[in-house]
Order: sequence, then structure tokens, then C-alpha cells
Amino acid sequence: MPVSVPPANRSDDFSPDGDPAAGWHPRTRMVRGGLERGPYSETCEALYLTSGYVYPDADAARRAFDGTDERYVYSRFRNPTNAQFERRLALLEGARFARATASGMAAVTAALMSQVSAGDRVVASRNLFVSCHYVLSELLPRFGVTVDFVPGADLDAWRVALATPATCVFLETPSNPGLEIIDIAAVADMAHATGARVLVDNAFATPVLQRPLALGADVVVHSATKYLDGQGRCLGGMVLTNDAAFDADILQPFLRHTGPALSPFNAWVMLKGLETLDLRVRAHGTSALAIAQAVEGHPAVAVVRYPGLPGHPGHALAMAQMDGCGGGMLVLEMAGGPGAAFRFLDGLRLIDISNNLGDAKSLACHPATTTHQRLGEDERRAQGITPGLVRLSVGLEDTRDLVADVTQALDGALSVP
Repeated sequence: MPVSVPPANRSDDFSPDGDPAAGWHPRTRMVRGGLERGPYSETCEALYLTSGYVYPDADAARRAFDGTDERYVYSRFRNPTNAQFERRLALLEGARFARATASGMAAVTAALMSQVSAGDRVVASRNLFVSCHYVLSELLPRFGVTVDFVPGADLDAWRVALATPATCVFLETPSNPGLEIIDIAAVADMAHATGARVLVDNAFATPVLQRPLALGADVVVHSATKYLDGQGRCLGGMVLTNDAAFDADILQPFLRHTGPALSPFNAWVMLKGLETLDLRVRAHGTSALAIAQAVEGHPAVAVVRYPGLPGHPGHALAMAQMDGCGGGMLVLEMAGGPGAAFRFLDGLRLIDISNNLGDAKSLACHPATTTHQRLGEDERRAQGITPGLVRLSVGLEDTRDLVADVTQALDGALSVP
């Protein structure tokens, strides 16, 4: 039987004007947003595992490459499965433009390096994932870019740093691993006054809890590997913005020619992950809060860092900025230092030791010797990453089992061999 030809590649502008998804609530957008069925009217989004595309004639190829016609020409540039992932996440973040990348760090690196040149200046929050810190502290300076770090929660420090013109600002909130909360709107106001573009890493909060573009950010980056996938299966990243010039003239050429393209298979996995994102993120947060409350005051724990606890210094801001939920990440400062941290980790029976996060399975790690070990001791301490710090990524197991496992491991950490 004859089949119709799928529609040509849509514009990169994912503005919801005229789109029925504009009237849907977020959870509905997570399931159906950006859906574009192929010629077989499949229920599940189609997976287009192809590197290239064919043209009916030579002139059609010419029109595709000179921009006369919009269509897919090469999957390093665009792919139908990737485009659906981009459209769906754009709807969730409230973005007009989205570009998928091969990993979260590919997204961070592209968003930064595409817009800076020798002589430019970047201001960044100090508390960052170690690879982000590397890009800012070591990679950009090689090309003549000055980078100044500030304590992220200190608005006076931002004010001083942004009294001098900057090209862009980069921050994580909540930060990895210390869970520092930064006032996105306040920093954005100061940055815009000096002409800087604001980039926010939203991987920990996800668009379920936090939408930085609505708070004044110009660009949002994601490690889709984490909560967007949600089951530790695939690598992926995303850069989103409402700035048409940044997307078309700055970011798109950089991605097109440097090639950090997302695998269509990974994009398809992420699409399926988005369908349950709201349910998962809220469940992660419920269990994380329960664990935080259960271990407060335990003699093996010096400090519990969780934005959902009233004792967290950024608690009020987190509740306002993150839709009333502290998220699924939790940090414990062990009273007995690194020895107690290792005894705690080794004593876990249900929770796995892993440097990953955002998984359905609960995971724990010791940042000072794993994710952030390449930082010098002084820099780790400046970021609050002490030898006794343990990071917990709270999963989707029964809350009662998680509380029991953490509690018994803490009890065991009190015993010195």
C-alpha cells in the first residue's frame, strides 16, 4: 500500500504558538509534547537510525544545503528522533530553541566555547561539577578567556564580580555535590546590567522543579544522562534558549562543525524517559526528604545538607525557586571524617556505590576520592567538599527500605575497626 512522505524538517523554533501542547499541563507535555508520527502512525515514537538522507533530484539537494528547503540532510546536523527529543524538552523548559548533544559536558562545553573569544571574561559560581570546573578553570584560559569564580550564594560577591563587564555567567543550582542554592533571578538581573549572557545547569532540579529561563536565564544546559533518562542507560545532553541569535548564529554553527551529535538511539531512550519524569522526580524528592529527616541528629552525621530541610542555608530560596521540593540529591558530612565515610559506604546493603546519579536505583559516592578527586585539596575545601562528605542520589526504591539501609550503615560507621 502507498505511504505518505514524512513532513520535512521543521524549523528549529519550537515556539508553542498555535501548538495544542501550549495548553497542556507539564505532565501531559512530558508524554505527548513534540510528538511527530511517521508514515505508519506508530504509537511509540519512531527511532530513525540513519546517518544520511536521500534526495529526489540534484536540485533538491542543492536547495537543502543552501537553506531554500528545510529538510534533514545529515544526522550530525539534525535527525527526526533527536528533533522530537528537542521539541519535548523545549516545551518543558519553556524554550523556543533546543539542541541535543552527545553528553551533558558536550552541552556545557558547546554553550560556553561557542560564545567566547580571546579577551572575553566569564564569571562562574565556584561550586561546580569537576568537569565544568575544568572547562572554566583550565580549558577556556588556554584560549585567552579570563574566568573569575565567586561563592554562588553570595549576592554581594556577584555584585562585585559583575561590576566589571563579562561575556557570560555560568552557574549550577543546586550545585554538584554541595547542593548550594543560587538566586537565579538576582544573578540574572546583575549579569544583564553588564551585558552578560546567563547559563544555568539545570540537571539536578530538572524542568519539573525549576525553569531557569522563566527566572531570567538566557541559556539552560542539561546532562540528560541523569534524571531525563532516569535509569542509567544512555549519555545525552541539551542546550536550550529563547535567544534566536545565540541559537542560530553562535551555537548552531559550533555544533554543526565540531560534531558533538547525540545518537538517535540515545535520543529515543531519553524521549521515553521524559514520559515519567514528573512522577520520578517528585518520588525522588519525597524519599530524599524522608532520609534527610531520619538522619538529622544521628551521632555519625555532623551535617545533613538537603535543600528541603529548614536548616539548609538556601532552604527558603529553594522552596520558592524549585517548586517546593528539594530534589533527589542528599549530602551527609560524616562526623568521623573520611574513615567514617568509607565505613558508611561499605556498610550500605541496598544502595550501590557509584559516581552516577539520577538513576532509579539509589547511589552513593565519596566525591573527594571519586568525582572531584582531580581538584586540589584547597579547591575541594573551597567548594565545601570535605574528606568526610558523602553524596547520595536517592532512587525509587521504597522509602522505608532506603531509610532503614542508610540508618543501619550510619550505625555501623560509628564503630572503629
